[in-house]
Amino acid sequence: MTENPAAPRPSENPRLLVACALGIENLALRTGGRAGARAPVTVLRTGMGPRAAERAMTRALGDAALRDAAVVATGFCAGLAPGMHPGDLVVAEETRDAHGRTPCVGTELLVEELVRAVPGRTVHTGPLTGSDHVVRGHERGDLLATGAIAVDMESAATLRTAAAAGERPVAAVRVVVDAPEHELVRIGTVRGGLSAFRVLRAVLPAFFEWHRSLLLPRR
Repeated sequence: MTENPAAPRPSENPRLLVACALGIENLALRTGGRAGARAPVTVLRTGMGPRAAERAMTRALGDAALRDAAVVATGFCAGLAPGMHPGDLVVAEETRDAHGRTPCVGTELLVEELVRAVPGRTVHTGPLTGSDHVVRGHERGDLLATGAIAVDMESAATLRTAAAAGERPVAAVRVVVDAPEHELVRIGTVRGGLSAFRVLRAVLPAFFEWHRSLLLPRR
């Protein structure tokens, strides 16, 4: 696996900003475990779609308290690769959209911490691509052919906007809610959606450990 770029050094005691789009994602994160937080944490609901994510992140990072915040984009996603299942985790090595690519920081550490936080769940790593609509049918194969392993509507816009607002560590972690063999029509109404919800509730401790590692002095 390609090494991640060195994490930019944040300012002293920086916040952690965790961004999601949907109300159900926000509920999962707010009711999940918060043990291990070493600095103030803000959970931001951006709204659905890349434009909403851009607007919400621009507003949030304009706040002096969040100006230097490390950013994690999270929530649900569609898996693209055969063999993926609802409840699997995706850790992005980079996010992509029509505007370019944003490299992520600390991918290997996030994988290690997610394995501890959600034992028994498969963690996939690779490019996470963005879309401006819900991906169905043949579109999955088209996106898979680009090298992406999963798709969602907000991560790429969230991280691109965060990086443009100032040097900071960014990452994206998504929970697969549907996949080629397990297409989901409505979240929360079938077992796959409920499984993904339970996994998302458990991921915050991994984010806290990722964030803590950014505060450690370089050797």
